[in-house]
Amino acid sequence: MDSQGNNKRKWKNRDVVSSLEFALTGIFTAFKEERNLRKHVLSALAVIVAGLIFDLSAIEWLFLFLSIFLVIAFEIVNSAIENVVDLASDYHFSMRAKNAKDMAAGAVLVVSGFAVVTGLIIFVPKIWDWIF
Repeated sequence: MDSQGNNKRKWKNRDVVSSLEFALTGIFTAFKEERNLRKHVLSALAVIVAGLIFDLSAIEWLFLFLSIFLVIAFEIVNSAIENVVDLASDYHFSMRAKNAKDMAAGAVLVVSGFAVVTGLIIFVPKIWDWIF
């Protein structure tokens, strides 16, 4: 038996359009409220311009976009985790809350490290050839 009765679907997305709307709202909210996300997006735009300048191959573009989207996705998840932890802890210090937030930030750092290494592998040889 359903203990929630008619309220079962109150917060469920009713259709694909609603799901898309909620997801886009989440992305725009994160962009508006999270300074680091805006920095990541600006960095992504700069890297895309560099990719156009250096005429990257299809594989290089795939790794570049993988890096960009992973960093942005992890930053959004990190922000969501921070908000939930703040809500659950009622903004009071808790070592568990701190650990959760630190781990989420660490995940962003790991993915950002992957993005940096990917960028170095792609761009350093091209810059080297361009200079010499």
